[in-house]
Amino acid sequence: MNKIQKFETQWGGKTLSIEVGKYAAQANGACMVQYGDTVILATATLSSNKRDGIDYLPLMVDYEEKLYAAGRIKGSRFMKTEGRPTDEAILTARFIDRALRPLFDDRIRNDIQVIVTCLAFDGENDPDVLGLIGGSCALAMSDIPWDGPLGCIRIGQIEGEWVINPSYEAREKSLLDLAFAGTTESIIMVEAGANEAPEDVVLEAFWFGQKHLKEPMELINQVVKAAGKTKVDILSPKTEEEKAILVAREHVETLVRPYILEQVKELFFKAPQATKGERAAQKTELKARTKQFLIDKGVEKDQIKYGTDIVIEVLESELTRAVIEDSRRVDGRGLDEIRALLAEVQLLPRIHGTGHFMRGETQVLTTITLGAPGDEQTLDGMETVGKKRYFHHYNFPPFSVGEVKPLRGPSRRDIGHGGLAEKALRGMMPDKEAFPYTVRAVSEVFGSNGSSSMASTCGSTLALMDAGVPIKAAVAGIAMGLASDDKGRFKVLTDLQDLEDGEGGMDFKIAGSRDGITAIQMDTKTKGLSREMVTQAVNQAKVARMQILDVMAKTIAAPRPDLSPYAPRIITLRINPESIGAVIGPGGKMINEIIATTGVQAIDIEEDGLVMITSKDSNGADQAKAWIESLTREAKVGEIYQGKVVRVMDFGAIVEFLPKKDGMVHVSNMAPWRVENVTDIVKMGQVVFVKVMEINPDGKISLSMKEAPGNVYPERPAPSASGTPRPPAAGGSGDRPKRPFFKKNATP
Repeated sequence: MNKIQKFETQWGGKTLSIEVGKYAAQANGACMVQYGDTVILATATLSSNKRDGIDYLPLMVDYEEKLYAAGRIKGSRFMKTEGRPTDEAILTARFIDRALRPLFDDRIRNDIQVIVTCLAFDGENDPDVLGLIGGSCALAMSDIPWDGPLGCIRIGQIEGEWVINPSYEAREKSLLDLAFAGTTESIIMVEAGANEAPEDVVLEAFWFGQKHLKEPMELINQVVKAAGKTKVDILSPKTEEEKAILVAREHVETLVRPYILEQVKELFFKAPQATKGERAAQKTELKARTKQFLIDKGVEKDQIKYGTDIVIEVLESELTRAVIEDSRRVDGRGLDEIRALLAEVQLLPRIHGTGHFMRGETQVLTTITLGAPGDEQTLDGMETVGKKRYFHHYNFPPFSVGEVKPLRGPSRRDIGHGGLAEKALRGMMPDKEAFPYTVRAVSEVFGSNGSSSMASTCGSTLALMDAGVPIKAAVAGIAMGLASDDKGRFKVLTDLQDLEDGEGGMDFKIAGSRDGITAIQMDTKTKGLSREMVTQAVNQAKVARMQILDVMAKTIAAPRPDLSPYAPRIITLRINPESIGAVIGPGGKMINEIIATTGVQAIDIEEDGLVMITSKDSNGADQAKAWIESLTREAKVGEIYQGKVVRVMDFGAIVEFLPKKDGMVHVSNMAPWRVENVTDIVKMGQVVFVKVMEINPDGKISLSMKEAPGNVYPERPAPSASGTPRPPAAGGSGDRPKRPFFKKNATP
C-alpha cells in the first residue's frame, strides 16, 4: 500500500492542502486537493499502447461535478443521476485542458486522460482553480512525460484592494474576475470577466497574481520531491526496428526540408489575397509536390510519409520566421492591421434583432429573441442553482470551414465559444426591473478563418442594439496572435487568422467596450507568455478594439428606442408581497383567469412583489394590470372607493370596496340626514361610493357614504304630521325630544 502523505501551505488566508497515497492508487498519478471545504480528486492515466494512424496528441481532460458534493439531489423527477455534464462543467474541463495541453510533447501518441472530480463543495471556493492545481500535481508526480508543473490562481479587486481567490459572493462585487495558470515567470492560460476594467488594472492583476503563484507551485514541488515517479520515455526508439525507422525518418526529413521551404515561399507568399479554401488547396499541392520530389529522389515508398509528415511543421516555421525577421505576414497585412470589416443589422423579417459581422472570411450572423421572464433558464448544477435571463448559444456548422461532418449538436468548443461571448456582454445587460425580458442570443457561424468567438461578440452587440435591448455600452472583441521562436524572439499579431495559429503562437482573445475590458480568454502553443508579451498583446488589442467599435457605431450607434413590432411587450408593477396570494389565487385559479380573460401571454411574479405582464396586445396588458392593481390595492384613509354591499345589518352595512377588503358604514354615516332604516338606503349587492374614515390597528375599517360624492339616495323622508321632523330611531341623533325624567320608585 502506498504511503499516505499530506502537504499544506497558507494561501490567501486559507489552508491549501494536497494529499497523496490514499486514493486512486492504480492511476499513474493521483492527489486530493482541499481549499476551505472544497475538495477535488485529480487523476492522470497513461495507456501502455500507442494509437496508430493519428497525427495528434490523444489527450482527454474531463471534469466531473457531483451533486452530492453540494448536498443536493437532482431536481428532475425522472433522472436523479448527474447525466450529461452541465455547460459549467464543460467550461471547467476546457479551463483545465487549455492549461495542461501545451506542456505535453505533441509527438506522443499514447492516450492520456486527466479526470478531475469534485467530491465536496462549500459554496465559497471555486473547484476550477483547485482542479487545475490538482491536475498539474497529478501529472507532475506521475511517470507521464509532461513539462510541468504549473499553478493557478483567481484574482479579484474590491474597492481598490486585490483579493486572492475571492468567494462567489466577493466576485459579484469585484471589478474583475481573473483566473489564470502559469508560473511566477510566465502565463500559459487565461479566463476572465470584468466590468469594463481598464487595461492597466488588468495587467496589474496579472502581476499581482503571478507573485502569489509561488505558494501552490512550491507545494506541488514538495509533493513531487516526496512522492514523484520517474518519467517514462515513450518517444525514444526501443528496438532495432524502431531505431532504423528513426534514422530513415531523419534522413528523409533532412533531404526534403529545403525543398518544402522553397515551395512554401512560392505557393503561399506569392498569393497574399488567397482565401482559406485556396490556402487549403495550397497545402494539398505542397504535400503532392513533396511526395513527387521524394519519388524522384528514389525514396522508398514506405518512407515517403516521413517527408509529407513535416510539411505543416515547415510551413508554420517559415510563417513564423517571416513575421519575426521580416515583419511580413502571409496575407501581406501589417502586424497590427485588421482585415476588412463589415457590420449590418435588421437583416431578417420578424426576428426581434439581427446583427451580421464579418472580419475577413470570418462571418457570423447573430439573432436575438425576446421572451417573457418565465422563459428564463433554470440552472441545476453543483455550483449554480437558480435562473439565467441572458444566454448566448454558438453554432459552428462544418460548412463554415468547408468540411463535411455529421451534425451532433454543440461540441465542447461550441459551448466554450458561446460562453465567452456571453461573458463579454453579461455585464452590459440592463437590470431586470428596467428590462424584464429573457434574452436569447444565437450566433450562427457561416464562415471561419480566425476567432469566430470574437466575431460572435461583435454580432451580439449589433443584434442586441437592433432589438432595442438597452445595453450599457457596445462591446467588441479581437484575437491577438504571436510569432515566437526558441531564441526568445517574438512579435504580436493583431487579428489572428487560422494559418498563423501554429507552433510558438497564441490565441489571446480580448473583448470590451470603449471604457475597458469585459472578457479575456487566452491559450497558447508555447511554454508560456512573458510579461512583455502579455503587456503588448493587451495594449495592442485595445487599439484594434476601438477601430472595430468605430465601424460598428457607423451601422448602429445605440440601442433602438422601440422594440420590434413582433416582440412581446412587458409592463411591470410592484405589489405588496403579502398580496401575491390574492393575485395567484387557490391553485393558480385567479392568475389563470386573468390570463385567459385578458389574453396576455404570461404573468410572472417575483418574491419581492415585482409583477411582469407579457403580451403582444397592449390593451390586454393594460386590462391585466388594472385587474392586478384592483386585487392588490391597499386602503388609505381619506380615499374614495366604489364598492358593493355584501351584508346589511340593523345598525349599518358591510361594503367590500377592494377585493377581499371590506369595511363598515354605520347607519349614522349613510346619508346626509338621519336614517330610520338601513334598508331605506341600501340593499344587498348595491354598488355605492365610500370614503375611508379610519383604519383601526386591528385592521377594522370605518367607511362613510355621506362623505363620498356620487351616491344616489332615495327621496328624503317627509316631515311628521305635526310639522316637526320625524324623531330619529333609538340610538340615533337628531332633533329628538328629551325623555321625561322619572325618579326611582316614583308613582307616575
